[in-house]
Amino acid sequence: MNVKVLKFGGTSLADAEQMKKVIRIVKADEACRYVVPSAPGKRFSADEKVTDLLYLCYETAKKGENFGEVFEKIKNRYRDIIRGLGLDFSLEEEFKGIEVAILHHAGRDYVASRGEYLNGMIMAKALGFTFVDAASCIFFNENGSFAAEETNKSLGELLKKTPHAVIPGFYGSMPNGTIKTFTRGGSDITGAIVARAAEADVYENWTDVSGFLMADPRIVKDPKPIGVITYRELRELSYMGATVLHDESIFPVRFAGIPINIRNTNDPDAKGTMIVPSSKVEGNDGNVITGIAGKKGMSVISLEKDLMNAELGFGRRVLEVLEDLGLSFEHLPSGVDTMSIVVATASLEGKKERLLDGICRAVKPDYISLDDGFALIAVVGRGMVSEKGTAQRIFGAIADADVNIRMIDQGSSEIDIIIGVSEEDYEKSISAIYNAFAG
Repeated sequence: MNVKVLKFGGTSLADAEQMKKVIRIVKADEACRYVVPSAPGKRFSADEKVTDLLYLCYETAKKGENFGEVFEKIKNRYRDIIRGLGLDFSLEEEFKGIEVAILHHAGRDYVASRGEYLNGMIMAKALGFTFVDAASCIFFNENGSFAAEETNKSLGELLKKTPHAVIPGFYGSMPNGTIKTFTRGGSDITGAIVARAAEADVYENWTDVSGFLMADPRIVKDPKPIGVITYRELRELSYMGATVLHDESIFPVRFAGIPINIRNTNDPDAKGTMIVPSSKVEGNDGNVITGIAGKKGMSVISLEKDLMNAELGFGRRVLEVLEDLGLSFEHLPSGVDTMSIVVATASLEGKKERLLDGICRAVKPDYISLDDGFALIAVVGRGMVSEKGTAQRIFGAIADADVNIRMIDQGSSEIDIIIGVSEEDYEKSISAIYNAFAG
């Protein structure tokens, strides 16, 4: 029998009505064996996420102040869900234990993780599945890094004995038994970990959108959906700002070659986006490019020096200056006698003068400058490798939009082209590129 692992985001579990949709989705397919829930998210735009309320409880208690009013909001959210689902079930004892733990200054990660923990208990009760506390089977090392192989072995053995289970997302445990949360995309990562351990046929990630879109809908009106995208393309787009699925969350399933299906809880009949290890189909539903993403807030350090290419260790010495200042670079386009380093502007705060002085001492360039106000745009597509004239179409579209390209960088894989433009030309450039290929 096929095995599916399903992760549901906070908006999919925000209240009883949303959870009823989730229950119908899970029960409609006997292959749905393992469910990874997030904490309840916002029910409406001005609402508060349960996780944010838990963080507020922690901070309030840390100050020695009374967090009772905030915690009552949390309790009522879960009570409303239980009541709305018509469950003969109570979390009152769990509430008491968590409240005592907060009063006794439980760790921040423990407090934050209780949103998923409690929602997991409700979901398990509603589905009739076994509840598995993630702390018992998802492990971190002493240094806080994820213990991938230990987790995969332990969780895999557990799931072989457990035909149906709910495993809360976002957290696991340290060697001493304390709770540790994932830093970003926590529940997505947990879902991928469970999918790998279960040797799933597919990992379904349910959210409030019907998969990936070719461009940001805030910039391009009604952009086309992406039917199939490869892991490598997803990595490029996620890194450049596409936010449906955090790029770090794909690694457990990518390692195992398990496809991911991004689905919409509010439109379960939509096919969504399939994320696959590789695809024989070049392009996205007839489009050469798969997607466009980008981000503002970039700065560019430009270096020039005659015979730079012949100077042994030039690049290493430049990057050592960045490393000493705790800076990482985004891109590193270079020529024979030129080198550009793209960094996030926010990371340079209070460090610009030391950075320029350090580079000058390290490599003695003929010319150096640092310019803010850049935006990066990534045009990504596996179909670009075999399609002639793709770069020309991109650059032509930008030129027709009366935009000056400040930087061009193409990786060796040829599935993406990175373009640097002024921030004021960012939206205009994305629209122009989209219209040239998919408009």
